[in-house]
Amino acid sequence: MIVNTSFNVRGEPIVCTPHDAYLCFMRTEMDVLCMEDYILYKSEQKALVNDTEWKERYQLD
Repeated sequence: MIVNTSFNVRGEPIVCTPHDAYLCFMRTEMDVLCMEDYILYKSEQKALVNDTEWKERYQLD
């Protein structure tokens, strides 16, 4: 298990909401996301469609 205490993708702001956490989860190579009483498996999620503009919004450091 990896616990990232500053949950975000490099260059993006830190995750602040469950929605932010879900988007970060879906855009990365994470397999599982645990939030409070929920465990989400990427293999059980619908893929994000047309979700590419975020890559251009933040410059990597």
